[in-house]
Amino acid sequence: MPIVLASGSPRRKELLESLDLHFEVLPVDIDERPTPGEAPAALVDRLSREKAGAAARRRPDALVIAADTVVVVDGAILGKPRDAGENLSFLERLAGRPHHVFTGHTLLRGDRHETLVVDTEVTMRAFDRAEIERYVASGEGLDKAGGYAIQGRGSALVRELSGCYFNVVGLSVATVVEAARRLGVELV
Repeated sequence: MPIVLASGSPRRKELLESLDLHFEVLPVDIDERPTPGEAPAALVDRLSREKAGAAARRRPDALVIAADTVVVVDGAILGKPRDAGENLSFLERLAGRPHHVFTGHTLLRGDRHETLVVDTEVTMRAFDRAEIERYVASGEGLDKAGGYAIQGRGSALVRELSGCYFNVVGLSVATVVEAARRLGVELV
């Protein structure tokens, strides 16, 4: 069965490649803005379903894997920073504090689907503005929810996490494997 990753994320692609899978990358373009009052878990649930549906319309013969990730602190959703200034602001809010990373995962096969939201709590260590400025200057956080990459230089900012590490990277591999199995597809 063909497999489609409905995402242009290099990190999600790398995570699926780590399973030695052969798959097609098919990014989709949807409106990712939250609706008024939409909770973070509901947002990533909806967006992952919309992404999967858009890809499935183009590849109805495939197992489609879609995901969406947000970072949440004090009830505020931090998506990808628009620029270095917003990246700096995000990291100032996260410094020395816990936050949650929500990823919605949708797997779609024909008329069957599995949608699951995974929540991981991440606690940042305390860091000062100069350290934040150096990290922001690296540019690493600009295309990442919350403005940091746990798998890169941003790993030095993280004190601890509770839950799935790969969820913070952008795709809970175990969640995907288990959901695919329930849809009759063995990925490993």
